Amino acid sequence: MQRKTMRVAGLAVTALLGGTLAACGGGGGDEASDTLRVTLANHVWTDKIIEAIPEFEEETGLTVELTQLGEDQLSAQYNVQLNAGTDEIDVMMYRPLQEGKLFAQNGYLADLTERVEANSEWEWADFQSGPVDSTTFEDKVVGIPTITEREVLYYRTDLLEEAGLEVPETLEELEAAAQQISEENPDVAGFVARTGKSPAVTQFSSFLYSFGGDFIDEEGNSAISSPEAKEAYEYYGRMINQYGPENVSTDMSWPEAMAIFTQGGAAFYTEADSLYQNATDPANSQVAENVGFAPLPAGPAGSKPYNVPSWGLGINEASNNQDNAWKFLEWATSKEMVLEIQQEGVPGPRTSVWADPEGTSTYPEDLAAAIEASAENGVGYDRPLVINVAEAREVVGDPIVIGITGGDVDAAADAASESFQAFLDDERE
Repeated sequence: MQRKTMRVAGLAVTALLGGTLAACGGGGGDEASDTLRVTLANHVWTDKIIEAIPEFEEETGLTVELTQLGEDQLSAQYNVQLNAGTDEIDVMMYRPLQEGKLFAQNGYLADLTERVEANSEWEWADFQSGPVDSTTFEDKVVGIPTITEREVLYYRTDLLEEAGLEVPETLEELEAAAQQISEENPDVAGFVARTGKSPAVTQFSSFLYSFGGDFIDEEGNSAISSPEAKEAYEYYGRMINQYGPENVSTDMSWPEAMAIFTQGGAAFYTEADSLYQNATDPANSQVAENVGFAPLPAGPAGSKPYNVPSWGLGINEASNNQDNAWKFLEWATSKEMVLEIQQEGVPGPRTSVWADPEGTSTYPEDLAAAIEASAENGVGYDRPLVINVAEAREVVGDPIVIGITGGDVDAAADAASESFQAFLDDERE
């Protein structure tokens, strides 16, 4: 394994080449240091933060030592170093919905509850409730949301106009519109979305909530065989089975589904708002001039898309430099920084920034409106809130595939629920 340190705008950056960083443990000393060790993922958000870190260093007199890794390498480093109790990480970028519960339960994340309430000017209440819920564990704040996303409806404005249709406001209207357009345009699918067992779970979640269902009930038991969940599974599967692309595969994640939409192959597409530039950039999209956005159409329980933090910042509980680490979190998630980064196309978690015309100035007007509505009604998770998220997604995703292929969704949901209950029981032991 090779490891090297680069200088980026005066900043020390450790890049990983061909392996994972080994845990060194105990090297941080017992006292706070003027050197702050920050571990971040490769992301456009991180790129913007790196550009601004010299300002933070000048304001605080601290020196930031940055480790920047890809997602897989980041997870590998955390698995080794945090488990070993290292104090050589102060600030850590993590995925609240993928590993947040595990990290919090294992005591890796410092309790930030008192800190977030201490600075009224920074204003914790300004953060959207959905993302906040996902960075809170057992009533303790353990992370600050940085990057958010919601599920919205992408649609072809030209096809709706030709069909004489209004933008669907309910799931019933969406199905009727998808059916009409697919019948009137044999070469165009009425609807497309993710189909892979695991990738589809996050997008299916919005349908699940909008039908009044959930993955886990209030008692902590499987809820995926409830009547509401079965309706959601039936609907999602039927939309792709009956109005989706011909010979659609059951292993599509967003790149494949997005490609179908941007190549003119579908009228409607439900997907994360954070991916919108793939559809509106003429260099990548054949339908860029005819893409519209709307909130997820309402189901029996209303429009309840997920509104989640895809990434957050936390402080290593073992760090001896937590006060300085908090200074970094406070700065990186300030109103000014969130506004600046959001203007670059990275959706942020602050209500005030979305309400500020400058915060939405670089977004399509209808997308900004859809995001605002989704933030108000959104649910703060898009997958089961468990420790072993990957395994859970495989289990609860099975009825999605059964529905897409025209199988017995009722039986599939019952079988998946039995497996999911066993999974939940095992995690509680």
